[in-house]
Amino acid sequence: MEPFTPRQNAVLECALQLLVAGGERALTTAGLARAANCSKESLYKWFGDRDGLLAAMITYQASKVRTPGPRESMPTLEDFSRSLAVFAEDLMGVLAGEVSLALNRLAIGQADRDGARLGALVREHGRLPIETRARALLELGRRHGYLKFSDTHEAYETLYGLIVRDSHVRMLLGEPPVGTSDDLPRRARLAIAQFFRLHGHGAQDID
Repeated sequence: MEPFTPRQNAVLECALQLLVAGGERALTTAGLARAANCSKESLYKWFGDRDGLLAAMITYQASKVRTPGPRESMPTLEDFSRSLAVFAEDLMGVLAGEVSLALNRLAIGQADRDGARLGALVREHGRLPIETRARALLELGRRHGYLKFSDTHEAYETLYGLIVRDSHVRMLLGEPPVGTSDDLPRRARLAIAQFFRLHGHGAQDID
């Protein structure tokens, strides 16, 4: 998929805010065109049908979780750790935001409905791309000898669990976010330090 243009990003941000404010019913083509000051024809050209718009919104939201590549082809351990910490901090921040909470609550609320597509869209355009990028970063660390693991998916699940813990579930149930945004860097560093204890080059093998 081609990157969204700045104008398209602005429209998608507007769509997400409509979703947060009024739920999925508030997200109509006419309402979005009016709120974003664009034509309905432009919306159809850029995003296609309603599922296409929802997919684009989720893709845009997931893109806020960065998985920066190290600055050099042979990264130092410090540089690689910093890349993991950026991912961890972004992931916590995005999941705690009102947009992601609204999307996930809507998807969960529709999970038992025949033909409900939002859950599948969240998985396909949100969770999966984030996991794919993070797994590539983990594999880079393994190639350079900073990490050791036999299964990349299991290593990612461990990393995700250390970063998110049970905070996302609690927030979906209405609890306020744990800590503050200023606390995210510290929590990100803690999660990455714990991950290295389990999967760093000097970690003990677990049968």
